[in-house]
Amino acid sequence: MHAPFVSQKLAALSAANNDAPPRHIGTRYDLNGDFLHEPGNTVVCHLADGSRTQYAIIKARKQLLDMPEAHSHLAFTPISSLHMTVFQGIIEYRRNWPYWPKEMPGDTPIEEMTDFYLNKLQAFPHLPAFAMQVTRVSPLGLTLKGATVEDDRAVAEWRNAFAEAFSYRHPDHETYEFHITFAYIMRWFDPGCLPQWQRMLDECLEELRSAVPVLEMRPPAFCEFNDMKHFEELIVFDPV
Repeated sequence: MHAPFVSQKLAALSAANNDAPPRHIGTRYDLNGDFLHEPGNTVVCHLADGSRTQYAIIKARKQLLDMPEAHSHLAFTPISSLHMTVFQGIIEYRRNWPYWPKEMPGDTPIEEMTDFYLNKLQAFPHLPAFAMQVTRVSPLGLTLKGATVEDDRAVAEWRNAFAEAFSYRHPDHETYEFHITFAYIMRWFDPGCLPQWQRMLDECLEELRSAVPVLEMRPPAFCEFNDMKHFEELIVFDPV
């Protein structure tokens, strides 16, 4: 008899495959699911308010919340914070190159760094629009890619332009996996519950792709944040 199918990505969240606690415990959130002070800035696309996409993604998030292990194992971000990261800005606990620009001292306050980038981004170029699609659902959220090859090229152009403006490229710059975060892992899953999660996630992906083949999102925006619960838009970059 064959064991129930569990993808490698889902198995990576199993207690059988992890000895150390999740890496953001104690800095980004705690074991009660409360988010901690971790200021920074970033470039994101929020969901379009009142759109079919927003409705479908909230429904998908609810399917995860309804799983028996959800509240004990996952720290869920608020619906209002749902977004796709286009380019990762700086954050409190990563103050070294290549996560921080070489021209700024590593102890510069986050507020000063945000002002620094607000000034630099005034000259940001006008770039083409792009569209995204969902390719995977996990307990942590959605994985995305361009709706077409042209969209993949366009969003890569945005990332390269932001890398120039921010003066760094993360090691995964070329292989970055676009995503919409629903939750962060607090406790690794018991392997026995994962087949049930896999079935739910597969069904959720099918429903989501049928409901919204292409996601409706707002234009990229430079945002500041104090924690993972709210991302305040400071500059919106309307595409050409």
